Amino acid sequence: MKLETILALVTIIVAIGVVTIPLTQNVQAQSLIPDWIKTNAGWWVDGAVDDTTFLNGIEYLIENKIINVLSESKSIDVDTITIGFIPVEKADELTPKAQALQEFLENKIGVDIEIVVPTDYETIIEGMRFGHIDAAFMDTGPAWITHQRTGAEVVLAELVEGKVNYQATVWTLADNDSINSLADTVGKRVAFTSITGSSGFIRPMGTLVTEGYINIEGDDIVALQSALAQNFESYTFTGGYKAALQLLLNGNVDVAFGSDIAPKKYLDLADQAKLRPVTTIGPVPSHVFIVNADMSESTRDALVAALVELNYDENNSILQNLYGAEALVPTTTTMHIGDFGKYIDVLTGLDQLIIDKYNKNK
Repeated sequence: MKLETILALVTIIVAIGVVTIPLTQNVQAQSLIPDWIKTNAGWWVDGAVDDTTFLNGIEYLIENKIINVLSESKSIDVDTITIGFIPVEKADELTPKAQALQEFLENKIGVDIEIVVPTDYETIIEGMRFGHIDAAFMDTGPAWITHQRTGAEVVLAELVEGKVNYQATVWTLADNDSINSLADTVGKRVAFTSITGSSGFIRPMGTLVTEGYINIEGDDIVALQSALAQNFESYTFTGGYKAALQLLLNGNVDVAFGSDIAPKKYLDLADQAKLRPVTTIGPVPSHVFIVNADMSESTRDALVAALVELNYDENNSILQNLYGAEALVPTTTTMHIGDFGKYIDVLTGLDQLIIDKYNKNK
């Protein structure tokens, strides 16, 4: 029921023209939203506030003209829009699914849509920089780097299991009472998923650095690796959530970093009972849809409005088949990735490793 309400809200908001607000105005508008409405939104997501109360808050924003309800013409000022996709090993399997989206968008907005499925993110980033690629579906880290390098802006976030993010979490053994906070992991034996893992490295390590528990002396990847060696008794990159949790169960490490749902997804009930979540560190944003900084407002709005129609039942299979997302929710770079992006920035040398991670030629 909550998911249906979210999709209904997205449809209503797009229909009344929220996505026609320029990104600069959108950021300004965020500061005008009363704190009580922001609080209600958080409570609503957690189920503590009913739909009627939350919708009343939306109505308040509309009546007080914080949200623009005037419909605007969504004219397209280009003949072709080129869309890139997250690099995958089996591009031949993604291409037919992407073609279904291509046909849908061509019918909706009336211009040619070209699909690009590259083997690396550098192609998308440079394509954005020089105007060869107009928009792209991206993972969070590469999207932030693209925004930093080219000025491209996030306009949509994927909704997965009713959320636009998941929680990075610190795990330890249930009978270990010596670790009760993220700060307590310093000096311990720890297992990360990978050096480019969002919840398994970037969020926990980035938080330790930004909160002053770990200092990186230098500005490259060697400095980051040195900080790891100096601040943990030992550290391991396991390659995934399951492997990190298994090292913890076997007693090889004191801490495993990962997502809030990893044990439930990868372990049986007996092993789940042996673990304890120390703390949730914070949200890791879902995948996004990002547009070129040079795309006109009218073209962007028309493209976003068409993509939101993938949330409708009759079109949703196109979106589900692409990446398993349930819906696309209008957002901005600042709203969706801003806080997470700072963790990438402070982990020196990590940006290029994130880009290289998806390069299937390496």
